[in-house]
Amino acid sequence: MSTRTTPLPAPVEGAVPPPRAAHPAPKPPNARRPRPRPTAKPVVNAVLVVFALYTLMPLTWLLIASTKNQEDLFATDPFGLGAFHFFTNLGDLFTRNDGIFLRWMANTLLYTVAGAFLTTLISVACGYAFDKYDFPGKEKLFGVVLVGILVPSTVLALPLYLMASELGLVNTYWAVLIPSLVNPFAVYLARVFSEGYVPGEALEAARMDGAGEVRIFARVSLPMLAPGFVTIFLFTFTAAWNSFYSSLMMLNDEKLYPVTLGLYTWYQSVQQQPEYYTLVIVGSLVSVVPLIVAFLCLQRFWRSGLTAGAVK
Repeated sequence: MSTRTTPLPAPVEGAVPPPRAAHPAPKPPNARRPRPRPTAKPVVNAVLVVFALYTLMPLTWLLIASTKNQEDLFATDPFGLGAFHFFTNLGDLFTRNDGIFLRWMANTLLYTVAGAFLTTLISVACGYAFDKYDFPGKEKLFGVVLVGILVPSTVLALPLYLMASELGLVNTYWAVLIPSLVNPFAVYLARVFSEGYVPGEALEAARMDGAGEVRIFARVSLPMLAPGFVTIFLFTFTAAWNSFYSSLMMLNDEKLYPVTLGLYTWYQSVQQQPEYYTLVIVGSLVSVVPLIVAFLCLQRFWRSGLTAGAVK
Protein backbone atom coordinates (compact mmCIF):
# COMPACT_ATOMS: atom_id res chain seq x y z
CA MET A 1 0.00 0.00 0.00
CA SER A 2 1.48 3.31 -1.08
CA THR A 3 0.78 6.79 0.07
CA ARG A 4 0.75 9.81 -2.16
CA THR A 5 1.57 13.34 -1.17
CA THR A 6 -0.83 15.84 -2.59
CA PRO A 7 1.15 18.66 -4.19
CA LEU A 8 0.43 22.21 -3.00
CA PRO A 9 -1.27 24.39 -5.53
CA ALA A 10 1.02 26.81 -7.32
CA PRO A 11 0.57 30.46 -6.38
CA VAL A 12 -1.56 32.31 -8.84
CA GLU A 13 0.08 35.37 -10.31
CA GLY A 14 -1.53 38.57 -9.08
CA ALA A 15 -3.26 36.93 -6.11
CA VAL A 16 -3.46 38.88 -2.86
CA PRO A 17 -1.38 37.25 -0.09
CA PRO A 18 -3.25 36.24 3.02
CA PRO A 19 -3.24 38.84 5.78
CA ARG A 20 -0.65 38.47 8.52
CA ALA A 21 -1.48 38.33 12.16
CA ALA A 22 -1.87 41.82 13.46
CA HIS A 23 0.33 43.04 16.33
CA PRO A 24 -1.43 43.68 19.62
CA ALA A 25 -2.78 47.20 19.77
CA PRO A 26 -0.72 49.58 21.96
CA LYS A 27 -2.22 50.61 25.24
CA PRO A 28 -3.83 54.01 25.26
CA PRO A 29 -1.76 56.76 26.98
CA ASN A 30 -4.43 57.26 29.62
CA ALA A 31 -4.29 53.65 30.72
CA ARG A 32 -4.26 53.16 34.46
CA ARG A 33 -0.87 52.85 36.02
CA PRO A 34 -0.23 50.80 39.10
CA ARG A 35 -0.92 52.90 42.11
CA PRO A 36 1.79 53.29 44.73
CA ARG A 37 1.44 51.33 47.86
CA PRO A 38 -0.88 52.97 50.38
CA THR A 39 1.82 52.78 53.07
CA ALA A 40 4.29 55.03 51.20
CA LYS A 41 2.61 58.35 51.93
CA PRO A 42 2.20 57.82 55.70
CA VAL A 43 5.83 56.74 55.96
CA VAL A 44 7.03 59.85 54.13
CA ASN A 45 4.84 62.07 56.30
CA ALA A 46 6.13 60.38 59.44
CA VAL A 47 9.75 60.98 58.38
CA LEU A 48 8.98 64.64 57.65
CA VAL A 49 7.33 65.05 61.04
CA VAL A 50 10.39 63.55 62.76
CA PHE A 51 12.73 65.94 60.95
CA ALA A 52 10.44 68.89 61.72
CA LEU A 53 10.43 68.01 65.41
CA TYR A 54 14.20 67.58 65.36
CA THR A 55 14.53 71.08 63.89
CA LEU A 56 11.92 72.85 66.04
CA MET A 57 12.62 71.27 69.42
CA PRO A 58 15.82 73.26 70.18
CA LEU A 59 14.12 76.51 69.17
CA THR A 60 11.07 75.62 71.27
CA TRP A 61 13.26 74.88 74.28
CA LEU A 62 15.12 78.18 73.74
CA LEU A 63 11.85 80.10 73.64
CA ILE A 64 10.50 78.44 76.80
CA ALA A 65 13.78 78.66 78.72
CA SER A 66 14.12 82.37 78.01
CA THR A 67 10.93 83.02 80.00
CA LYS A 68 12.29 81.43 83.20
CA ASN A 69 14.51 82.81 85.89
CA GLN A 70 17.61 80.97 87.02
CA GLU A 71 15.83 78.90 89.71
CA ASP A 72 12.98 77.75 87.45
CA LEU A 73 15.47 76.97 84.71
CA PHE A 74 16.90 74.08 86.72
CA ALA A 75 13.88 73.23 88.92
CA THR A 76 11.25 72.69 86.20
CA ASP A 77 11.05 70.35 83.24
CA PRO A 78 12.96 71.43 80.11
CA PHE A 79 9.70 72.05 78.23
CA GLY A 80 7.65 72.97 81.30
CA LEU A 81 6.54 76.51 81.99
CA GLY A 82 7.56 78.42 85.09
CA ALA A 83 7.09 81.97 86.28
CA PHE A 84 7.17 84.42 83.37
CA HIS A 85 10.37 86.50 83.57
CA PHE A 86 11.02 87.12 79.88
CA PHE A 87 10.98 90.93 79.99
CA THR A 88 13.05 90.93 83.17
CA ASN A 89 15.62 88.74 81.45
CA LEU A 90 15.64 91.07 78.44
CA GLY A 91 16.27 94.06 80.69
CA ASP A 92 19.19 92.26 82.36
CA LEU A 93 20.57 91.29 78.96
CA PHE A 94 20.54 94.83 77.57
CA THR A 95 21.97 96.46 80.71
CA ARG A 96 24.69 93.93 81.62
CA ASN A 97 28.22 95.38 81.38
CA ASP A 98 26.95 98.79 80.26
CA GLY A 99 24.90 97.32 77.40
CA ILE A 100 27.75 95.38 75.80
CA PHE A 101 25.25 92.99 74.18
CA LEU A 102 23.82 95.82 72.07
CA ARG A 103 27.37 96.66 70.98
CA TRP A 104 27.88 93.04 69.95
CA MET A 105 24.66 93.10 67.94
CA ALA A 106 25.73 96.30 66.18
CA ASN A 107 29.12 94.75 65.37
CA THR A 108 27.41 91.66 63.99
CA LEU A 109 25.16 93.77 61.77
CA LEU A 110 28.24 95.57 60.46
CA TYR A 111 30.10 92.33 59.75
CA THR A 112 27.10 90.63 58.16
CA VAL A 113 25.15 93.34 56.31
CA ALA A 114 28.11 95.33 54.99
CA GLY A 115 30.28 92.26 54.50
CA ALA A 116 27.55 90.20 52.86
CA PHE A 117 26.56 93.04 50.51
CA LEU A 118 30.14 93.65 49.35
CA THR A 119 30.82 89.92 49.06
CA THR A 120 27.67 89.41 47.00
CA LEU A 121 28.45 92.35 44.71
CA ILE A 122 32.00 91.13 44.07
CA SER A 123 30.86 87.53 43.56
CA VAL A 124 28.08 88.49 41.15
CA ALA A 125 30.50 90.62 39.12
CA CYS A 126 33.01 87.74 38.96
CA GLY A 127 30.37 85.15 38.04
CA TYR A 128 28.99 87.50 35.37
CA ALA A 129 32.47 87.95 33.90
CA PHE A 130 33.10 84.20 33.84
CA ASP A 131 29.82 83.69 31.98
CA LYS A 132 29.70 86.54 29.47
CA TYR A 133 33.33 87.26 28.59
CA ASP A 134 36.03 85.21 26.92
CA PHE A 135 39.63 85.64 28.06
CA PRO A 136 42.73 83.43 28.13
CA GLY A 137 42.71 80.78 30.84
CA LYS A 138 39.05 81.39 31.66
CA GLU A 139 38.06 77.79 32.40
CA LYS A 140 41.31 77.01 34.19
CA LEU A 141 40.82 80.02 36.45
CA PHE A 142 37.25 78.98 37.12
CA GLY A 143 38.58 75.52 38.01
CA VAL A 144 40.77 77.19 40.65
CA VAL A 145 37.64 78.86 42.01
CA LEU A 146 35.92 75.48 42.25
CA VAL A 147 38.92 74.04 44.08
CA GLY A 148 38.60 76.90 46.57
CA ILE A 149 35.15 75.61 47.49
CA LEU A 150 36.72 72.39 48.74
CA VAL A 151 39.19 74.10 51.08
CA PRO A 152 37.86 74.28 54.68
CA SER A 153 37.83 77.72 56.23
CA THR A 154 39.68 76.48 59.31
CA VAL A 155 42.68 75.60 57.12
CA LEU A 156 42.93 79.25 56.04
CA ALA A 157 42.51 80.72 59.53
CA LEU A 158 46.18 80.65 60.55
CA PRO A 159 47.57 82.00 57.23
CA LEU A 160 44.98 84.79 57.30
CA TYR A 161 45.93 85.63 60.88
CA LEU A 162 49.64 85.82 60.01
CA MET A 163 48.90 88.06 57.02
CA ALA A 164 46.67 90.33 59.10
CA SER A 165 49.35 90.49 61.78
CA GLU A 166 51.95 91.58 59.22
CA LEU A 167 49.61 94.31 57.97
CA GLY A 168 48.67 95.48 61.48
CA LEU A 169 45.00 94.61 61.06
CA VAL A 170 44.63 92.22 64.00
CA ASN A 171 42.01 93.35 66.54
CA THR A 172 40.30 95.68 64.05
CA TYR A 173 37.06 95.53 62.08
CA TRP A 174 39.03 95.02 58.85
CA ALA A 175 40.49 91.74 60.13
CA VAL A 176 36.99 90.23 59.99
CA LEU A 177 35.59 92.12 57.00
CA ILE A 178 38.34 91.73 54.41
CA PRO A 179 38.68 87.89 54.47
CA SER A 180 34.90 87.54 54.17
CA LEU A 181 34.89 89.33 50.80
CA VAL A 182 36.25 86.21 49.04
CA ASN A 183 33.62 83.49 48.57
CA PRO A 184 34.28 80.90 45.82
CA PHE A 185 30.90 79.23 46.24
CA ALA A 186 29.14 82.57 45.71
CA VAL A 187 31.13 83.08 42.48
CA TYR A 188 30.01 79.66 41.25
CA LEU A 189 26.36 80.43 42.05
CA ALA A 190 26.64 83.83 40.37
CA ARG A 191 27.84 82.22 37.14
CA VAL A 192 24.92 79.78 37.22
CA PHE A 193 22.43 82.61 37.76
CA SER A 194 24.04 84.70 35.02
CA GLU A 195 23.63 81.85 32.54
CA GLY A 196 19.95 81.52 33.43
CA TYR A 197 18.88 85.15 33.84
CA VAL A 198 20.93 87.32 31.48
CA PRO A 199 20.42 86.64 27.74
CA GLY A 200 23.24 87.55 25.41
CA GLU A 201 20.81 89.35 23.07
CA ALA A 202 20.09 91.98 25.73
CA LEU A 203 23.79 92.71 26.11
CA GLU A 204 24.28 92.98 22.35
CA ALA A 205 21.35 95.40 22.11
CA ALA A 206 22.84 97.55 24.87
CA ARG A 207 26.22 97.61 23.11
CA MET A 208 24.56 98.67 19.87
CA ASP A 209 22.99 101.56 21.78
CA GLY A 210 26.48 102.69 22.81
CA ALA A 211 26.48 101.56 26.46
CA GLY A 212 29.81 100.65 28.05
CA GLU A 213 30.47 97.38 29.82
CA VAL A 214 30.22 98.87 33.32
CA ARG A 215 26.94 100.56 32.49
CA ILE A 216 25.59 97.36 30.92
CA PHE A 217 26.40 95.45 34.10
CA ALA A 218 24.90 98.10 36.40
CA ARG A 219 21.80 99.03 34.37
CA VAL A 220 20.97 95.86 32.42
CA SER A 221 22.49 92.77 33.97
CA LEU A 222 22.29 93.57 37.68
CA PRO A 223 18.49 94.16 37.69
CA MET A 224 18.02 90.86 35.85
CA LEU A 225 20.17 89.14 38.47
CA ALA A 226 18.14 90.50 41.40
CA PRO A 227 16.72 87.09 42.50
CA GLY A 228 20.15 85.50 42.29
CA PHE A 229 21.70 88.50 44.06
CA VAL A 230 19.30 88.16 46.98
CA THR A 231 19.81 84.38 47.17
CA ILE A 232 23.60 84.75 47.34
CA PHE A 233 23.21 87.60 49.84
CA LEU A 234 21.13 85.43 52.16
CA PHE A 235 23.61 82.55 51.99
CA THR A 236 26.48 84.93 52.72
CA PHE A 237 24.53 86.77 55.41
CA THR A 238 23.75 83.54 57.26
CA ALA A 239 27.34 82.31 57.05
CA ALA A 240 28.71 85.63 58.30
CA TRP A 241 26.15 85.81 61.13
CA ASN A 242 27.13 82.36 62.36
CA SER A 243 30.85 82.92 61.85
CA PHE A 244 32.81 82.24 65.02
CA TYR A 245 36.29 80.89 64.43
CA SER A 246 37.63 83.81 62.38
CA SER A 247 36.48 86.32 64.98
CA LEU A 248 38.01 84.21 67.74
CA MET A 249 41.36 84.27 65.90
CA MET A 250 41.39 87.94 64.94
CA LEU A 251 39.80 89.83 67.85
CA ASN A 252 40.90 90.43 71.42
CA ASP A 253 38.85 93.49 72.37
CA GLU A 254 35.34 92.54 73.54
CA LYS A 255 33.99 95.81 72.12
CA LEU A 256 34.72 94.42 68.64
CA TYR A 257 33.18 91.00 69.25
CA PRO A 258 30.23 89.73 67.20
CA VAL A 259 27.31 88.34 69.15
CA THR A 260 28.39 84.70 68.72
CA LEU A 261 31.81 85.31 70.25
CA GLY A 262 30.36 87.51 72.97
CA LEU A 263 27.86 84.88 74.07
CA TYR A 264 30.66 82.32 74.05
CA THR A 265 32.71 84.42 76.47
CA TRP A 266 29.69 84.73 78.77
CA TYR A 267 29.15 80.98 78.62
CA GLN A 268 32.77 80.43 79.64
CA SER A 269 32.04 82.43 82.82
CA VAL A 270 28.99 80.38 83.85
CA GLN A 271 30.94 78.32 86.40
CA GLN A 272 32.10 81.43 88.26
CA GLN A 273 28.98 83.55 87.62
CA PRO A 274 25.87 81.34 87.22
CA GLU A 275 23.63 84.32 86.40
CA TYR A 276 25.20 84.41 82.94
CA TYR A 277 23.42 81.15 82.07
CA THR A 278 20.07 82.89 81.70
CA LEU A 279 21.68 85.76 79.80
CA VAL A 280 23.25 83.36 77.31
CA ILE A 281 19.89 81.71 76.65
CA VAL A 282 18.02 84.99 76.16
CA GLY A 283 20.86 86.40 74.08
CA SER A 284 20.80 83.33 71.84
CA LEU A 285 17.08 83.85 71.24
CA VAL A 286 17.53 87.53 70.41
CA SER A 287 20.42 86.75 68.05
CA VAL A 288 18.17 84.45 65.97
CA VAL A 289 15.53 87.13 65.34
CA PRO A 290 17.44 89.09 62.62
CA LEU A 291 17.95 85.91 60.60
CA ILE A 292 14.25 85.08 60.72
CA VAL A 293 13.31 88.65 59.74
CA ALA A 294 15.77 88.64 56.82
CA PHE A 295 14.42 85.38 55.41
CA LEU A 296 10.80 86.45 55.79
CA CYS A 297 11.36 89.82 54.14
CA LEU A 298 13.39 88.45 51.20
CA GLN A 299 11.68 85.10 50.65
CA ARG A 300 9.94 86.33 47.50
CA PHE A 301 13.33 86.76 45.82
CA TRP A 302 15.32 83.81 47.12
CA ARG A 303 12.58 81.29 46.32
CA SER A 304 12.63 82.21 42.65
CA GLY A 305 16.42 82.35 42.74
CA LEU A 306 16.72 78.85 44.12
CA THR A 307 14.28 77.55 41.50
CA ALA A 308 16.22 79.10 38.66
CA GLY A 309 19.51 77.74 39.95
CA ALA A 310 18.02 74.25 40.28
CA VAL A 311 16.59 74.27 36.74
CA LYS A 312 19.81 75.54 35.23
